[in-house]
Amino acid sequence: MSLDFHPTKEDLICSNDSNGEIRIWSITNGSCPKVLEGGTVQVRFQPRTAKYLAAASETVVNIIDVETFRINQQLQGHAQKLHSVCWDPSGEFLACVSEDLVKVWRVDNSGKWQPIHDLNCNGNKFNTCVFHPVYSSLLIIGCYQNLELWNMVENKTMTLLAHEGQITSLAVSSVTGLVASASHDKCVKLWK
Repeated sequence: MSLDFHPTKEDLICSNDSNGEIRIWSITNGSCPKVLEGGTVQVRFQPRTAKYLAAASETVVNIIDVETFRINQQLQGHAQKLHSVCWDPSGEFLACVSEDLVKVWRVDNSGKWQPIHDLNCNGNKFNTCVFHPVYSSLLIIGCYQNLELWNMVENKTMTLLAHEGQITSLAVSSVTGLVASASHDKCVKLWK
């Protein structure tokens, strides 16, 4: 189950559950005017415009048009269950993470999402991801004990020993440029 606030409408929040139901809620009155099937893992609004909602379910990411609340496209290509999805700060790129693969997508001129970068697991089991808040071509991937830094432009990676357990969550601050990582080792670490 996950939650995400709408980036431009203060009254809306989105949730999903293990049954695959995606709901858009009114914070003001608690009503749930929209329900759709299609997201068991995670939901994330596209930053800035919120034109799309990315909803991960099993091995597919559903791209949902927020206005019509209909699935616009299904992004496929993962053989294993998805763990995480994230948008870059501009909302131009979407990254999807399964244990063995990271795929980065971008919408083309015709409005269709196309895969533009793939990173296969080199032994680090991928779990979560965020785009760096300052360097938009740098994707940070949380693995077992390690952070994998992937420069997508140069297609180079660097591995940092970060924790003593599975990294379960990453967060970024566009204000400070900090990245936070949380792990099963019961630690939260800040990175600059």
